[in-house]
Amino acid sequence: MELLEGLEQLTAQGEKAVVATLVRTEGTSPRKEGARMWVGADGRIMGSVTIGGCVDAQVIGASDEVLTGERPRLLSLALGDEEAWELGLSCAGHIDVFVEPVRPGGAWEEKFLTTLREARRDGRSLAVATLLAGPGTIGGKLLLLDGEIAAGGLGDPALDTAVAGAAARLLAQGLSRTVEIQTPQGAAAVFIESFIAPPTLLVVGASHVAIPLVSIARTLGYRTTVVDARPRFATRQRFPDADQLLVGIPSELVQTQTLDERTALVLVAHDYKYDIPALKLALQSSAGYIGLLGSRRRGKAILDFLREDGVAGEALERIRVPIGLDIGAQTAEEIAIAILAEILATRYGRSGGPLRGRAEGG
Repeated sequence: MELLEGLEQLTAQGEKAVVATLVRTEGTSPRKEGARMWVGADGRIMGSVTIGGCVDAQVIGASDEVLTGERPRLLSLALGDEEAWELGLSCAGHIDVFVEPVRPGGAWEEKFLTTLREARRDGRSLAVATLLAGPGTIGGKLLLLDGEIAAGGLGDPALDTAVAGAAARLLAQGLSRTVEIQTPQGAAAVFIESFIAPPTLLVVGASHVAIPLVSIARTLGYRTTVVDARPRFATRQRFPDADQLLVGIPSELVQTQTLDERTALVLVAHDYKYDIPALKLALQSSAGYIGLLGSRRRGKAILDFLREDGVAGEALERIRVPIGLDIGAQTAEEIAIAILAEILATRYGRSGGPLRGRAEGG
Protein backbone atom coordinates (compact mmCIF):
# COMPACT_ATOMS: atom_id res chain seq x y z
CA MET A 1 0.00 0.00 0.00
CA GLU A 2 1.68 3.14 -1.25
CA LEU A 3 0.21 5.41 1.42
CA LEU A 4 1.15 3.08 4.29
CA GLU A 5 4.69 2.53 3.02
CA GLY A 6 5.29 6.26 2.50
CA LEU A 7 4.04 7.20 5.95
CA GLU A 8 6.06 4.44 7.59
CA GLN A 9 9.26 5.61 5.91
CA LEU A 10 8.68 9.23 6.90
CA THR A 11 7.80 8.26 10.47
CA ALA A 12 10.96 6.16 10.76
CA GLN A 13 13.06 9.07 9.50
CA GLY A 14 11.17 11.64 11.59
CA GLU A 15 11.54 14.27 8.89
CA LYS A 16 9.20 17.10 7.95
CA ALA A 17 7.52 16.49 4.59
CA VAL A 18 4.48 17.08 2.41
CA VAL A 19 2.41 14.69 0.34
CA ALA A 20 0.90 15.63 -3.03
CA THR A 21 -2.14 13.51 -3.92
CA LEU A 22 -3.91 13.33 -7.28
CA VAL A 23 -7.55 13.87 -6.28
CA ARG A 24 -9.26 14.56 -9.62
CA THR A 25 -8.50 14.22 -13.36
CA GLU A 26 -10.26 15.14 -16.57
CA GLY A 27 -9.60 12.76 -19.43
CA THR A 28 -8.24 9.22 -19.48
CA SER A 29 -5.31 8.74 -17.12
CA PRO A 30 -3.12 5.69 -16.46
CA ARG A 31 -3.00 6.65 -12.78
CA LYS A 32 -6.08 6.64 -10.61
CA GLU A 33 -7.10 9.17 -8.01
CA GLY A 34 -5.02 8.50 -4.94
CA ALA A 35 -1.65 8.41 -6.76
CA ARG A 36 0.81 10.45 -4.71
CA MET A 37 4.33 11.62 -4.21
CA TRP A 38 6.16 12.66 -1.06
CA VAL A 39 8.47 15.67 -0.95
CA GLY A 40 10.89 15.86 1.96
CA ALA A 41 12.36 18.98 3.53
CA ASP A 42 15.73 17.96 2.08
CA GLY A 43 14.29 17.92 -1.45
CA ARG A 44 13.99 14.14 -1.77
CA ILE A 45 11.00 12.86 -3.73
CA MET A 46 9.33 9.51 -3.10
CA GLY A 47 6.55 8.04 -5.21
CA SER A 48 4.86 9.59 -8.22
CA VAL A 49 1.57 10.99 -9.49
CA THR A 50 2.84 10.70 -13.09
CA ILE A 51 3.46 14.43 -13.41
CA GLY A 52 5.92 15.83 -15.93
CA GLY A 53 7.32 19.11 -17.20
CA CYS A 54 5.96 22.39 -15.86
CA VAL A 55 3.18 20.58 -14.00
CA ASP A 56 5.83 18.82 -11.95
CA ALA A 57 7.49 22.15 -11.20
CA GLN A 58 4.21 23.69 -9.99
CA VAL A 59 3.54 20.86 -7.58
CA ILE A 60 7.08 20.90 -6.18
CA GLY A 61 6.85 24.70 -5.83
CA ALA A 62 3.60 24.38 -3.91
CA SER A 63 5.23 21.70 -1.76
CA ASP A 64 7.95 24.13 -0.74
CA GLU A 65 5.31 26.68 0.29
CA VAL A 66 3.37 24.09 2.29
CA LEU A 67 6.58 22.97 3.99
CA THR A 68 7.19 26.55 5.07
CA GLY A 69 3.66 27.53 6.10
CA GLU A 70 2.31 24.07 7.01
CA ARG A 71 -1.05 24.94 5.42
CA PRO A 72 -2.55 22.56 2.81
CA ARG A 73 -3.26 23.73 -0.73
CA LEU A 74 -5.52 22.46 -3.49
CA LEU A 75 -3.94 22.97 -6.91
CA SER A 76 -6.24 23.04 -9.92
CA LEU A 77 -3.84 22.83 -12.85
CA ALA A 78 -4.96 23.55 -16.40
CA LEU A 79 -3.21 21.40 -18.99
CA GLY A 80 -2.39 22.09 -22.59
CA ASP A 81 -2.20 19.23 -25.07
CA GLU A 82 1.55 18.74 -24.53
CA GLU A 83 1.26 18.77 -20.73
CA ALA A 84 -1.72 16.41 -20.83
CA TRP A 85 0.30 13.99 -22.96
CA GLU A 86 3.15 14.06 -20.44
CA LEU A 87 0.69 13.19 -17.66
CA GLY A 88 -0.88 10.41 -19.68
CA LEU A 89 -4.20 12.15 -20.39
CA SER A 90 -5.73 11.78 -23.82
CA CYS A 91 -6.37 15.50 -24.31
CA ALA A 92 -6.16 18.92 -22.68
CA GLY A 93 -8.08 19.38 -19.44
CA HIS A 94 -7.09 19.81 -15.82
CA ILE A 95 -6.02 17.92 -12.76
CA ASP A 96 -6.49 18.64 -9.07
CA VAL A 97 -3.62 17.90 -6.70
CA PHE A 98 -3.95 18.31 -2.94
CA VAL A 99 -0.70 19.21 -1.19
CA GLU A 100 -0.61 18.84 2.59
CA PRO A 101 1.95 18.66 5.41
CA VAL A 102 2.81 15.40 7.12
CA ARG A 103 3.93 15.39 10.72
CA PRO A 104 5.80 12.16 11.54
CA GLY A 105 4.95 11.08 15.06
CA GLY A 106 1.81 13.22 15.17
CA ALA A 107 -1.32 11.87 16.85
CA TRP A 108 -3.28 11.63 13.58
CA GLU A 109 -0.43 10.02 11.66
CA GLU A 110 0.10 7.41 14.38
CA LYS A 111 -3.62 6.61 14.58
CA PHE A 112 -3.76 6.42 10.80
CA LEU A 113 -0.77 4.06 10.57
CA THR A 114 -2.05 1.80 13.31
CA THR A 115 -5.52 1.53 11.75
CA LEU A 116 -4.12 0.87 8.27
CA ARG A 117 -1.89 -1.92 9.56
CA GLU A 118 -4.72 -3.51 11.53
CA ALA A 119 -7.13 -3.26 8.60
CA ARG A 120 -4.68 -5.07 6.33
CA ARG A 121 -3.95 -7.72 8.96
CA ASP A 122 -7.64 -8.39 9.60
CA GLY A 123 -8.77 -8.09 5.97
CA ARG A 124 -11.08 -5.13 6.67
CA SER A 125 -12.05 -2.24 4.39
CA LEU A 126 -11.01 1.30 5.22
CA ALA A 127 -11.66 4.76 3.76
CA VAL A 128 -10.02 8.12 4.41
CA ALA A 129 -11.92 11.33 3.64
CA THR A 130 -10.05 14.65 3.27
CA LEU A 131 -11.80 18.02 3.08
CA LEU A 132 -10.44 19.87 0.04
CA ALA A 133 -12.72 22.91 -0.02
CA GLY A 134 -15.85 24.28 1.66
CA PRO A 135 -17.03 24.76 5.24
CA GLY A 136 -15.04 22.93 7.87
CA THR A 137 -11.33 22.33 8.37
CA ILE A 138 -9.43 22.24 5.06
CA GLY A 139 -7.20 19.20 5.18
CA GLY A 140 -9.30 17.71 7.97
CA LYS A 141 -9.54 13.93 7.80
CA LEU A 142 -12.15 11.36 8.65
CA LEU A 143 -11.20 7.70 9.07
CA LEU A 144 -13.87 5.10 8.35
CA LEU A 145 -13.54 1.39 9.08
CA ASP A 146 -16.03 -0.92 7.36
CA GLY A 147 -18.16 2.16 6.64
CA GLU A 148 -18.26 3.38 10.24
CA ILE A 149 -16.50 6.51 11.53
CA ALA A 150 -13.42 5.40 13.49
CA ALA A 151 -11.46 8.63 14.03
CA GLY A 152 -11.00 12.24 12.99
CA GLY A 153 -13.48 14.77 11.67
CA LEU A 154 -13.96 17.41 8.99
CA GLY A 155 -15.08 20.18 11.33
CA ASP A 156 -18.82 19.72 10.77
CA PRO A 157 -20.80 16.77 12.23
CA ALA A 158 -23.43 16.98 9.47
CA LEU A 159 -20.69 16.83 6.84
CA ASP A 160 -19.08 13.86 8.62
CA THR A 161 -22.36 11.96 8.46
CA ALA A 162 -22.90 12.73 4.77
CA VAL A 163 -19.33 11.76 3.92
CA ALA A 164 -19.68 8.47 5.80
CA GLY A 165 -22.61 7.55 3.53
CA ALA A 166 -20.69 8.50 0.38
CA ALA A 167 -17.62 6.59 1.58
CA ALA A 168 -19.68 3.44 2.17
CA ARG A 169 -20.93 3.57 -1.43
CA LEU A 170 -17.44 4.09 -2.85
CA LEU A 171 -15.99 1.34 -0.65
CA ALA A 172 -18.56 -1.09 -2.01
CA GLN A 173 -17.23 -0.35 -5.50
CA GLY A 174 -13.58 -0.12 -4.50
CA LEU A 175 -13.35 3.44 -5.87
CA SER A 176 -11.55 6.61 -4.80
CA ARG A 177 -13.18 9.89 -5.85
CA THR A 178 -13.58 13.57 -5.08
CA VAL A 179 -17.26 14.12 -4.25
CA GLU A 180 -19.31 17.29 -3.90
CA ILE A 181 -21.56 17.37 -0.84
CA GLN A 182 -24.14 20.00 0.04
CA THR A 183 -24.42 21.03 3.68
CA PRO A 184 -26.50 23.76 5.40
CA GLN A 185 -23.28 25.82 5.49
CA GLY A 186 -22.55 25.38 1.76
CA ALA A 187 -20.94 23.01 -0.74
CA ALA A 188 -17.93 20.94 0.26
CA ALA A 189 -15.42 19.07 -1.91
CA VAL A 190 -14.17 15.89 -0.22
CA PHE A 191 -11.66 13.38 -1.50
CA ILE A 192 -12.57 9.86 -0.40
CA GLU A 193 -9.88 7.23 -0.79
CA SER A 194 -10.90 3.58 -0.54
CA PHE A 195 -8.69 0.83 0.80
CA ILE A 196 -10.74 -2.27 0.16
CA ALA A 197 -9.96 -5.49 1.99
CA PRO A 198 -7.08 -7.13 0.11
CA PRO A 199 -7.74 -10.36 -1.79
CA THR A 200 -6.67 -13.48 0.07
CA LEU A 201 -4.34 -16.28 -0.98
CA LEU A 202 -4.89 -19.39 1.16
CA VAL A 203 -2.15 -21.97 0.61
CA VAL A 204 -2.53 -25.52 1.88
CA GLY A 205 0.91 -27.09 2.16
CA ALA A 206 4.11 -25.36 3.28
CA SER A 207 6.08 -26.82 0.36
CA HIS A 208 9.01 -25.35 -1.56
CA VAL A 209 6.57 -24.01 -4.17
CA ALA A 210 4.55 -22.29 -1.46
CA ILE A 211 7.53 -20.13 -0.40
CA PRO A 212 7.86 -18.02 -3.59
CA LEU A 213 4.10 -18.23 -4.09
CA VAL A 214 3.49 -16.40 -0.81
CA SER A 215 6.33 -13.95 -1.33
CA ILE A 216 5.21 -12.87 -4.81
CA ALA A 217 1.54 -12.80 -3.80
CA ARG A 218 2.39 -10.39 -0.99
CA THR A 219 4.04 -8.11 -3.54
CA LEU A 220 0.82 -8.21 -5.57
CA GLY A 221 -1.17 -7.02 -2.56
CA TYR A 222 -2.62 -10.33 -1.39
CA ARG A 223 -3.19 -11.18 2.24
CA THR A 224 -1.54 -14.58 2.59
CA THR A 225 -2.24 -17.53 4.86
CA VAL A 226 -0.29 -20.80 4.90
CA VAL A 227 -1.79 -23.97 6.37
CA ASP A 228 0.14 -27.16 7.13
CA ALA A 229 0.09 -30.02 9.62
CA ARG A 230 3.89 -30.01 9.94
CA PRO A 231 5.28 -27.41 12.36
CA ARG A 232 8.80 -27.91 10.97
CA PHE A 233 7.64 -26.65 7.57
CA ALA A 234 5.18 -23.89 8.48
CA THR A 235 7.76 -21.62 10.11
CA ARG A 236 8.36 -17.88 10.06
CA GLN A 237 11.90 -18.54 8.81
CA ARG A 238 10.52 -20.24 5.68
CA PHE A 239 7.61 -17.83 5.25
CA PRO A 240 8.69 -14.37 6.44
CA ASP A 241 6.14 -12.68 4.14
CA ALA A 242 3.08 -14.68 5.21
CA ASP A 243 0.43 -12.72 7.07
CA GLN A 244 -0.68 -15.86 8.88
CA LEU A 245 0.82 -19.30 9.56
CA LEU A 246 -1.55 -22.00 10.82
CA VAL A 247 -0.40 -25.43 12.02
CA GLY A 248 -2.89 -28.26 12.44
CA ILE A 249 -5.21 -30.47 10.44
CA PRO A 250 -5.59 -28.55 7.13
CA SER A 251 -9.28 -29.30 6.56
CA GLU A 252 -10.15 -28.06 10.05
CA LEU A 253 -8.06 -24.91 9.57
CA VAL A 254 -9.50 -24.21 6.12
CA GLN A 255 -12.94 -24.39 7.69
CA THR A 256 -12.03 -21.42 9.93
CA GLN A 257 -11.15 -19.20 6.94
CA THR A 258 -13.41 -16.98 4.84
CA LEU A 259 -13.68 -18.45 1.34
CA ASP A 260 -15.36 -15.82 -0.80
CA GLU A 261 -15.06 -14.41 -4.31
CA ARG A 262 -11.83 -12.61 -3.36
CA THR A 263 -10.17 -15.77 -2.03
CA ALA A 264 -7.78 -17.94 -4.02
CA LEU A 265 -7.25 -21.41 -2.54
CA VAL A 266 -4.12 -23.20 -3.72
CA LEU A 267 -3.32 -26.76 -2.64
CA VAL A 268 0.36 -27.66 -2.92
CA ALA A 269 0.62 -30.26 -0.13
CA HIS A 270 0.53 -33.10 -2.69
CA ASP A 271 -1.19 -35.31 -0.12
CA TYR A 272 -4.59 -36.92 -0.73
CA LYS A 273 -5.61 -36.87 2.91
CA TYR A 274 -5.23 -33.09 2.95
CA ASP A 275 -6.30 -32.25 -0.61
CA ILE A 276 -9.65 -34.07 -0.77
CA PRO A 277 -11.21 -32.71 2.48
CA ALA A 278 -10.01 -29.19 1.66
CA LEU A 279 -11.43 -29.41 -1.86
CA LYS A 280 -14.80 -30.54 -0.54
CA LEU A 281 -14.96 -27.51 1.74
CA ALA A 282 -13.86 -25.15 -1.03
CA LEU A 283 -16.49 -26.46 -3.45
CA GLN A 284 -19.19 -25.65 -0.90
CA SER A 285 -17.98 -22.05 -0.76
CA SER A 286 -17.90 -19.12 -3.19
CA ALA A 287 -14.08 -19.13 -3.43
CA GLY A 288 -13.04 -17.25 -6.55
CA TYR A 289 -10.21 -19.63 -7.44
CA ILE A 290 -9.48 -23.25 -6.51
CA GLY A 291 -6.26 -24.77 -7.77
CA LEU A 292 -4.50 -28.09 -7.17
CA LEU A 293 -0.81 -28.71 -7.85
CA GLY A 294 -0.23 -32.00 -9.62
CA SER A 295 -0.10 -33.85 -12.91
CA ARG A 296 -3.10 -34.52 -15.14
CA ARG A 297 -3.06 -38.14 -13.96
CA ARG A 298 -3.13 -37.19 -10.28
CA GLY A 299 -5.75 -34.53 -10.94
CA LYS A 300 -7.99 -37.01 -12.76
CA ALA A 301 -7.70 -39.48 -9.88
CA ILE A 302 -8.78 -36.86 -7.34
CA LEU A 303 -11.63 -35.58 -9.53
CA ASP A 304 -12.84 -39.15 -10.11
CA PHE A 305 -12.79 -39.79 -6.35
CA LEU A 306 -14.81 -36.64 -5.65
CA ARG A 307 -17.28 -37.50 -8.42
CA GLU A 308 -17.80 -41.00 -6.99
CA ASP A 309 -18.28 -39.35 -3.59
CA GLY A 310 -21.25 -37.41 -4.95
CA VAL A 311 -19.70 -34.10 -6.01
CA ALA A 312 -21.47 -32.76 -9.10
CA GLY A 313 -19.55 -32.47 -12.35
CA GLU A 314 -20.36 -28.77 -12.63
CA ALA A 315 -18.74 -28.16 -9.25
CA LEU A 316 -15.65 -30.16 -10.21
CA GLU A 317 -15.07 -27.84 -13.17
CA ARG A 318 -14.12 -25.15 -10.66
CA ILE A 319 -10.96 -27.07 -9.73
CA ARG A 320 -7.98 -26.05 -11.82
CA VAL A 321 -5.61 -28.98 -12.25
CA PRO A 322 -2.93 -28.93 -13.50
CA ILE A 323 -2.66 -25.52 -11.91
CA GLY A 324 -1.32 -22.33 -13.53
CA LEU A 325 -0.83 -20.91 -17.01
CA ASP A 326 1.31 -22.72 -19.55
CA ILE A 327 4.51 -20.62 -19.54
CA GLY A 328 6.94 -23.54 -19.44
CA ALA A 329 7.57 -23.15 -15.70
CA GLN A 330 10.26 -25.43 -14.26
CA THR A 331 11.54 -23.98 -10.98
CA ALA A 332 9.51 -23.30 -7.84
CA GLU A 333 9.65 -19.57 -8.56
CA GLU A 334 8.47 -20.03 -12.15
CA ILE A 335 5.65 -22.33 -11.03
CA ALA A 336 4.59 -19.69 -8.49
CA ILE A 337 4.44 -17.06 -11.24
CA ALA A 338 2.40 -19.39 -13.47
CA ILE A 339 -0.07 -20.01 -10.63
CA LEU A 340 -0.43 -16.34 -9.73
CA ALA A 341 -0.82 -15.41 -13.40
CA GLU A 342 -3.80 -17.76 -13.63
CA ILE A 343 -5.23 -16.41 -10.37
CA LEU A 344 -5.04 -12.85 -11.71
CA ALA A 345 -6.52 -13.85 -15.07
CA THR A 346 -9.42 -15.52 -13.27
CA ARG A 347 -9.90 -12.55 -10.95
CA TYR A 348 -10.10 -10.09 -13.85
CA GLY A 349 -12.02 -12.36 -16.20
CA ARG A 350 -9.22 -12.76 -18.73
CA SER A 351 -8.14 -15.73 -20.79
CA GLY A 352 -4.46 -15.52 -19.87
CA GLY A 353 -3.38 -15.42 -23.54
CA PRO A 354 -0.85 -13.00 -25.06
CA LEU A 355 -1.92 -9.34 -25.20
CA ARG A 356 -1.10 -9.12 -28.90
CA GLY A 357 -3.95 -11.53 -29.54
CA ARG A 358 -6.57 -9.30 -27.94
CA ALA A 359 -8.91 -7.20 -30.03
CA GLU A 360 -8.50 -3.43 -29.77
CA GLY A 361 -10.42 -2.17 -26.74
CA GLY A 362 -11.10 -5.73 -25.52
